[in-house]
Amino acid sequence: MFEGEALGLRALGAAGGVKVPTVHHFGDDGAGGSYIIMEKLNIGGRPDMQAFGRAMAQMHLADPEDPNAKKGMFGFAVDNTIGGTPQLNPWTDDWVTFFREHRIGYQVKRAGRPELTAIWSKVLDKTDGLRTLFTDGPIRPSVLHGDLWTGNYGGSPEGAAIFDPAAYYGHHEAEWGMSWCASFGEDFWEGYREVIPEAPLFRKREPLYEAYHKLNHYNLFGGGYLGDAEYLLRQLTFD
Repeated sequence: MFEGEALGLRALGAAGGVKVPTVHHFGDDGAGGSYIIMEKLNIGGRPDMQAFGRAMAQMHLADPEDPNAKKGMFGFAVDNTIGGTPQLNPWTDDWVTFFREHRIGYQVKRAGRPELTAIWSKVLDKTDGLRTLFTDGPIRPSVLHGDLWTGNYGGSPEGAAIFDPAAYYGHHEAEWGMSWCASFGEDFWEGYREVIPEAPLFRKREPLYEAYHKLNHYNLFGGGYLGDAEYLLRQLTFD
């Protein structure tokens, strides 16, 4: 199970910008389990958030290390997990198709809720399969942490550090789907926007990227996350 985490950490580390623990070894333990050995980070408190924002933007702008991502494809070398949920990462040459089928669509199917399925179908009809949400410019693959919330970043002697990823190559805006529990704050966004300005349709796409994580939380924990996800998806049908 640690292959996805190890390869994700290595991809993030290769991009630079943010401190990532170095992976020394990973593999099967010979007894039906697996292991990962990585650098211990001295994490203490919050990092300088403005510097963290700039560092994340630099990571997102870095040239991809993976040859498929270099060709403009989206996905990852292996499937991994988002929490305890499988996260499928087949290489796909179109971001909209990738996110529609292997992120939201997959979570909707796992949920198996008829009303949710109907809302998702309406979103696809209203947005030409999500394509009307992406008419403001081309999308290049960026390496993403994939699960960036307060529990997966912190301050270190080497600056902001990130860990425990669900990494893949995708649209950099998808990184912010967990912002509702990441406590980034104004300083972080000032730093990030110094390097990557806000795109014209960023606010329109925000509910889409947040819905992925709310759906995943519903599939993991149940409860009110379903209503949250349905509310977010309905926002995508508004003119």
